[in-house]
Amino acid sequence: MDDGALLERLRAGDEAAFTELVGRYSGALLRLVRMYVPSAAVAEEVVQETWLGVLSGLDGFEGRSSLRTWLFRIAINRARTRGSRERRTVPFASLADREAGEEHPSVAPERFLGPDHDRWPHHWATPPRRWEESPDRRLESHETVERVLAAIAQLPPAQRAVITLRDIEGWESSEVCNTLEISETNQRVLLHRARSRVRADLETYFAE
Repeated sequence: MDDGALLERLRAGDEAAFTELVGRYSGALLRLVRMYVPSAAVAEEVVQETWLGVLSGLDGFEGRSSLRTWLFRIAINRARTRGSRERRTVPFASLADREAGEEHPSVAPERFLGPDHDRWPHHWATPPRRWEESPDRRLESHETVERVLAAIAQLPPAQRAVITLRDIEGWESSEVCNTLEISETNQRVLLHRARSRVRADLETYFAE
């Protein structure tokens, strides 16, 4: 069922629709909220508050954004408020601007040929490994998935949020920008850097 049909059922007071909404988005909400608050326990409380906010705000939802975007904005706003009480926080947009503007290269410079190379200046010296060639198919293993999630967890907050929504939850870039209130340019830079760091971690893992 798409979000539009789900919204109609929610407004009609369908409890099964609300159960479906909770099942569909609770995990993603928890992952996103955790970036704003100091502990998993606090994140769980914020998600519960979000669901209460959804129930009380359904009649006022005008549909100018998708149901999912509206839901995640409620969660982010509550997480920001809770985070500011639990610890000193920095606005997400400021984090995104800072991380997108960092000078650190996404890929180590020594992996590229120098500008004075006679045939392939600036091309790969050590290209990325093709993971599908791994003979034991570790790419498809549970262990590899856990390694990816662990690598994402170590990313700076803005990169972690963007790659979580884009590559784990499968969101479109426009929805990520609207939900996190960041520019398309910053979203693209943050996603590139996050993917590069996760890929570098996986290359180390496969090399081991």
